[in-house]
Amino acid sequence: MHDFSPALFGRMSLTAAELAATDPVKGPLAPGRHHLGLSAERDAVLFVPGGLDAAAPLPLWVFFHGAGGFPEKVLPFIEAHAEQHKFLVLAPHSQFVTWDIVIGGHGPDLERIQQALRLVAGHYRIDLSRLAFAGFSDGASYALSTGITNGDLASHVIAFSGGFMNVFSQDGAPRVFIAHGLVDEQLPIATSGRANAASLQAAGYEVRYVEFDGLHIISPPIVAQAVDFYLDTPTS
Repeated sequence: MHDFSPALFGRMSLTAAELAATDPVKGPLAPGRHHLGLSAERDAVLFVPGGLDAAAPLPLWVFFHGAGGFPEKVLPFIEAHAEQHKFLVLAPHSQFVTWDIVIGGHGPDLERIQQALRLVAGHYRIDLSRLAFAGFSDGASYALSTGITNGDLASHVIAFSGGFMNVFSQDGAPRVFIAHGLVDEQLPIATSGRANAASLQAAGYEVRYVEFDGLHIISPPIVAQAVDFYLDTPTS
């Protein structure tokens, strides 16, 4: 009998201890967007705000785009917050039209995300108490699935208008923020946002659940609430 690879079930081989032990020998990058060079096409992008204390551990927000999207489509929603609060933003690019888990199971995206995280850790010390897996639509489904499965690595899971969770194992206890539009025309709130929040609350997770009067969108005011939740700053 052969043992199945944990990666088939969404488990990363990358551990928090490995990230913590990584020496950022490559040094800090200039402010702005940087392609990480993982591939000639569909590359991950790292956004670096200005004025960072590169000697200190830095929060990292990993932002998964929606189906048919790309890093530059979601980065504008978070960059101003990153500038204000001085955290890094890693925006991976799915290897297919959407994330592998949506198409048929964990595969190249999981490995590519781990490569990206290792590259970021080569430039900066990552604050493991503020390592968020966030996403919109299919990207939110990916953040929920991968973040809950790897909750010993992800400290926060943030889902904007996500559809589903595909969780084979639960590790750690990430804090969860879920937001969904009341009139979402693509992913009905009753069977997605509300169902996901209820399932996680029943399983004992700390969940902040927010409904807003809107369609299947990323709502800037909701992003601001999510950032406050992520950084534990008070809402205005």
